[in-house]
Amino acid sequence: MKECGAKVEHRIWNPRSERMSSDERAQLQLERLQATLQKVSRNVKFYRRHFEEIKFEPEDLKSLSDLSRLPFTGKNDLRDNYPYGLFAVPLREVVRIHSSSGTTGKPTVVGYTKNDLDTWAEIVARMMTAAGVTADDVVQIAFSYGLFTGGFGLHYGAEKIGASVIPSSSGNTKKQIMIMQDFKTTALVCTPSYALYLVETMEEMGVDPRSLSLKWGLFGGEPWSERMREEIEGRLFITATDNYGLSEVMGPGVSGECLCKNGQHIAEDVFIVEVVDPQTLKPVPEGEWGELVITTIHKEAFPVIRYRTRDLSRMMSDQCACGRTNRRIARIKGRTDDMLIIRGVNLFPSQIEDLLMKIEGVEPHYQLIVDRINNLDTLEVLVECNEKMMTDMVRGLESLQKKIENEIRELYQVGAKVRLVEPRTLQRFEGKAQRVIDKRKL
Repeated sequence: MKECGAKVEHRIWNPRSERMSSDERAQLQLERLQATLQKVSRNVKFYRRHFEEIKFEPEDLKSLSDLSRLPFTGKNDLRDNYPYGLFAVPLREVVRIHSSSGTTGKPTVVGYTKNDLDTWAEIVARMMTAAGVTADDVVQIAFSYGLFTGGFGLHYGAEKIGASVIPSSSGNTKKQIMIMQDFKTTALVCTPSYALYLVETMEEMGVDPRSLSLKWGLFGGEPWSERMREEIEGRLFITATDNYGLSEVMGPGVSGECLCKNGQHIAEDVFIVEVVDPQTLKPVPEGEWGELVITTIHKEAFPVIRYRTRDLSRMMSDQCACGRTNRRIARIKGRTDDMLIIRGVNLFPSQIEDLLMKIEGVEPHYQLIVDRINNLDTLEVLVECNEKMMTDMVRGLESLQKKIENEIRELYQVGAKVRLVEPRTLQRFEGKAQRVIDKRKL
């Protein structure tokens, strides 16, 4: 456990919810889960049918361990019931509708009652307070506003705390920096990759990050490594924390790091989180890596039972120095559908990122290109060099290239061709970074 208790003031937004005893929390979860199952069995045909198939009645759930008897809900189930088939209340009670982009098919649609929006703001306020934000802060939210849940969820949580909120949305990077300068932004909310892009643009504009009022960075929306955190903190001169959420279960606020930066505290009075083996779908032993499965237990419009997130993490149950008692999940390692299988070896983009961040001479911007040539998988890694490295002798570049190739082979048992490119040549992203181009016809 990281030592942080004596050096950091740990503000807690809701001590009643965040410092429950394990017995008290388990009882609350059981009562809310039983009520949720009654509701979906009565009001959602999809769940009623699935319960009937396994001969399950909501009254059969006597303990939290009985939850594992129930079937999973997947993203395809949401799409198959597009748009309102999984809503548990009449549409007249739904005051907000969000959805995914739907780039790979029908979008997933989620709804919120007024009480749901209050719950959402509450759990985001907890997460932001844990990350250092107070009523004295000026919060710049550089997430997209629209059908995407990120911008609105964080907006209302920050307002609930009493912070001043700048809904700058995504894009227009130079204007984002101007706003930081003129409005005295103290907390930045965006993806970690966009935070690095902001730093680059500041350097191009001749803006010294130390001249800004920034203190906090609250980052989510994509997996990122501890090395990238160090890079962001060292270049922006802020404290950077990680947070997690997904539209299907609420949006941001499911979990978030406190200033100990030692795992993300889960809002366990609102969600039950399981970790299962993504192949067998059986629970993994405490502390082992697996796929997160989330059940909502305090949501009215769109409750979901055992939703398969496809996100990979592990449970952390040791006591945190901040004083919160709710369990934590480790930093998201990746997604089951982001995992690359190259000649039988499992590889996540975040593993390549972690390696590159340790190597002097390269920038934290990369792209993976996977192809199949003569029936064999190939991996090409494009990575930007820094300015100093590009002015060195060709021999130095060749040595750096070989070093990266050797490290990938030694660490991950995968052969890769590394191509060094000039600074600022790879695409930058205002939202989630797209690190992989898979050209294989799988």
